[in-house]
Order: sequence, then C-alpha cells, then structure tokens
Amino acid sequence: MKCVFIAKHRSIGPAAWLFHASLPRGPSARALADKALARKVWASFVASARTYGGRRVWKDVSADGG
Repeated sequence: MKCVFIAKHRSIGPAAWLFHASLPRGPSARALADKALARKVWASFVASARTYGGRRVWKDVSADGG
C-alpha cells in the first residue's frame, strides 16, 4: 500500500520524504502533555464530587502547577 502511494506521488518530492512521512510515530510531546493535563482536570473534577465548573477546575489545576 505504501509503495503504491510513493510510486504514484513520486513527482511531489524525493521518495525518502514520502517514505519518512508514512512511518508510524509515537505520540508527540504536546499530545503527552495534553493527556497529562486532561488527567489533572478530571481528577480535580472528580475530587470536587463533580460539582466544580470550568473556572473552579482551572483555578484548582493552576494552583497545583498544571
């Protein structure tokens, strides 16, 4: 499948670029940071007996350095 795509789009640029772009990658640093922040937000919300709104959760997470 990848080889067919590369052969078809060879005119766009070097085949190495196309092949490199098709390699599987792990999550980016931003994605990992977003996931960690989401965990903190959820933990704050649950710790408040699910009563905190967005502003309170934001203040709670910000106070913890998140």
